[in-house]
Amino acid sequence: MYKGQSGMWSWLFHRISGLGILLFLLVHIVDVSLLGFGPRVYNDGILLFDSVIVRLLSLALVAAVFYHALNGVRIMVIDFWRKGVLYQKVMFIAALVVTIAIFIPFAIIILRPAFTPVVAWFFQLPTTASAGH
Repeated sequence: MYKGQSGMWSWLFHRISGLGILLFLLVHIVDVSLLGFGPRVYNDGILLFDSVIVRLLSLALVAAVFYHALNGVRIMVIDFWRKGVLYQKVMFIAALVVTIAIFIPFAIIILRPAFTPVVAWFFQLPTTASAGH
């Protein structure tokens, strides 16, 4: 039974990230086409992008773009360097590590507006009861 080596996982993640980027492109085309229906329709459509779920999807897009780009570089190195095949597993791990390292600051930036009210609520000091109650 085939147990899935790094080459298979690299191939699978590359295809999934590519499809995710394509899906974003289609959503972006629909998003921009809302301008043709007037500013109110466009503004209502853009409000959707402020929800937590869409922020998480945007975060997945960022991860997909970073991984797809870095894995593409890995594939080019394997194709154009004679010894590239010998180091493909190391380069796959490096692509994953660099993707995660670059992804973390973007995750903080993208998710901060969604979670700022939750964090503020969580750390609020209890208020004292007013006189007369």
